[in-house]
Amino acid sequence: MRPRQKSALLWGAIGAFAFLALHQAYLLADGAFLGVGPIAAITVVIFVGTTLSAYYLEGWVGPALGRQPPKNDTE
Repeated sequence: MRPRQKSALLWGAIGAFAFLALHQAYLLADGAFLGVGPIAAITVVIFVGTTLSAYYLEGWVGPALGRQPPKNDTE
């Protein structure tokens, strides 16, 4: 797995866990529980969206910040 892909997946996991932590705080503040299915679906959407955004933005902004891909990026 390429470092850029690994980084994007880790950012996706961070986004998903952040959403779940915020949802837990909402429940602790007497929020209504919507059910496991809707919360799981929203978590998957956030994971995919964050992963794709991180992958795209690293490719777009990375070179502007001086980050160059490795010369042998074929892993």
